[in-house]
Amino acid sequence: MTLPETISKKEMSVLMFTFKVLTICGCWPPNSWTSRCKRILYDIYTILIVLLINTFTLSQLLDLILIVDNADDFAENFYITLAMFVSCCKMFSLLRNRNNIAMLIDILMKKPCRPTEHDEIEIRQKFDKLVQTNTFYYATMVESTCAFALVTSVFKDYRKHRLAFRAWLPFNYSSPMLFRIAYAHQAISLTVGSVLHVACDSIICGLLMHICSQLEILECHLKKVINKPHLLRECVIQHTYIFQFALMVNEKFRFTITVQFLVSMLVVCFNLHQLTQTNVLSAKYIQIVLYMFCMLTQISFYCWYGNEVKLKSQQLVSNVFGMEWFTLDYHVQKNLLIIMTRCIIPIEFTSAYVISMNLESFVSLLKTSYTVYNVLQQMR
Repeated sequence: MTLPETISKKEMSVLMFTFKVLTICGCWPPNSWTSRCKRILYDIYTILIVLLINTFTLSQLLDLILIVDNADDFAENFYITLAMFVSCCKMFSLLRNRNNIAMLIDILMKKPCRPTEHDEIEIRQKFDKLVQTNTFYYATMVESTCAFALVTSVFKDYRKHRLAFRAWLPFNYSSPMLFRIAYAHQAISLTVGSVLHVACDSIICGLLMHICSQLEILECHLKKVINKPHLLRECVIQHTYIFQFALMVNEKFRFTITVQFLVSMLVVCFNLHQLTQTNVLSAKYIQIVLYMFCMLTQISFYCWYGNEVKLKSQQLVSNVFGMEWFTLDYHVQKNLLIIMTRCIIPIEFTSAYVISMNLESFVSLLKTSYTVYNVLQQMR
């Protein structure tokens, strides 16, 4: 049964919730804003977001360079500086790849990647719902951590006329008005930075999940080849598109993934140091634990879904071999062998062309972080 006309455009769309998050953080203008005036307004909003996160990151970096003079102050500031630096990198990546993201989504919405039968539509909807659920829970976790940090700061720092985070500012904020402006700037910048993390991580992991979706849809096509041999040509074309799609995703977001891996390792190291220097019953300790949990969840998403893509692309060989392909004619068998030959080398995502995005890399990152932490402890 082919796709009926009653299937709505909403049912066929992908990553809708993720694009709403991208819109909030200034990286994706709403589709309904087609007029020139609205586009200009959104561009101004994007510029304001860029200025917010970059000025906050710069103020923290200057504090590290100009003011910090001991290890404890350095560790207290460094992990937040890293988080905001990654936010800046992710926003730069998202803005630079706007057209590429639109192109990738367009590939998913057109043949041969567009599902045409009910079982294929159900597979796409299953994966898109999974992406939406993961994004929602991930956003809840990240924003809860951000809210906890800001609420505790209001009770601990704001009342004592101290900023939420260490920073170098080009003005004296001793007056109540300037202090409120500086404090609000930090609070808003931190919130925006956390939303940027959610947006970028969700779009990358969402694209990885849709590669898995395409591989499952391809399996559905291959099962129908026994009764409909003419479908095999479409399967070969679809398999080529899947490989090209995966290659484009890996190429466009390799820089972001590399930065995320490196920063995650450094953050885990410095958070371990912070935990050893902080009272277990203090709000600061809880904040660091929550932040580390977010960071580990963040990098585990990349590794988990990168690993899923690799496993599904490998599994395709077994599925093809398990078919009754020996009953088909020579040309059909030849095309099946082409698919099987391609699948011998699985689809694999890498960071910096070296580190594979899989569960082994996640474990290695934790081990490396702990090793670096021990070295730093011995140097003290």
